[in-house]
Amino acid sequence: MQNKLSVSTSPHIRHFDTTAGIMLDVIIALLPATIFGCALFGLKAVLLVTVCIATCVAAEAVWNVILKKPQTIGDLSAVVTGLILGINLPTGVPVWVAIIGSIAAIIVVKQMFGGLGHNFVNPAMGARIILMVSFPAFMTTFHEPLVHTVSSATPIALEASKAVSYKNLFFGMHSGSIGETSAFLLLVGGIYLVVRRVISPIIPVCFIGATALFTYAFGGDGIYAILSGGVMLGAIFMATDYVTSPTTNWGKVIYGVACGIITAVIRKFGSLPEGVSYAIILMNILTPHINTITTAKPFGYVKEGKKQ
Repeated sequence: MQNKLSVSTSPHIRHFDTTAGIMLDVIIALLPATIFGCALFGLKAVLLVTVCIATCVAAEAVWNVILKKPQTIGDLSAVVTGLILGINLPTGVPVWVAIIGSIAAIIVVKQMFGGLGHNFVNPAMGARIILMVSFPAFMTTFHEPLVHTVSSATPIALEASKAVSYKNLFFGMHSGSIGETSAFLLLVGGIYLVVRRVISPIIPVCFIGATALFTYAFGGDGIYAILSGGVMLGAIFMATDYVTSPTTNWGKVIYGVACGIITAVIRKFGSLPEGVSYAIILMNILTPHINTITTAKPFGYVKEGKKQ
């Protein structure tokens, strides 16, 4: 009996994970915080999240049709982008602004740079900053939760007076963007992703830890800082984006710590109320350089100038 030798190109070791499978895990991890946010802020929150998801999927589908490219909406990446953008919006945002942001995320930030795997910044974060710059009044108008536990000002704005307790910050009974309020549910989602090995805990731990440490160093309350605003949401679900975060362990440490430092600096010394989005975008841009300086050199590698 003749044995047949199969010949194929690398990689020869394959994993069962698919892009759609990974994106589905991210969606599952975000569901608790999303459902809680929709319950906390009402039907307007449901509408904004739904519109963002639907617009992102439609924008990607139309782009592929116009450019006669293979349809990619089945990989669920557009759904994840829409979901993350939607829960990053306060309920004071009009629906038409959410539509503009969703189109910008898919077309401008993602597809114009080549699609999934080629975007140099996180699409949802890029779109959020576009909306922050273009419609600052809408993006900083936070409605009071339906439970009426605190005033409509964000916890960051109320930090000096400590008007929101640690308990309410942790469980999410306060105003803010739709999906950022409950640190507890975001942590639950993060633990799910770590257990599923979708993300490494290095970036979230370094990001959150550096934010707390440097907030204390600047005279603030580190615990209050990491439980309020978008630190948990950004550190767990946006800073860990495969395409725009470092691939090496040391690179992840540098990236996470730098995100935390920049967030703390902007919150303390900047005129902006929040620094998470800007910290992530800046480090997204620096990710290729971080990968370059932290990638291990091959055994026997000799610099060009040192060759005999």
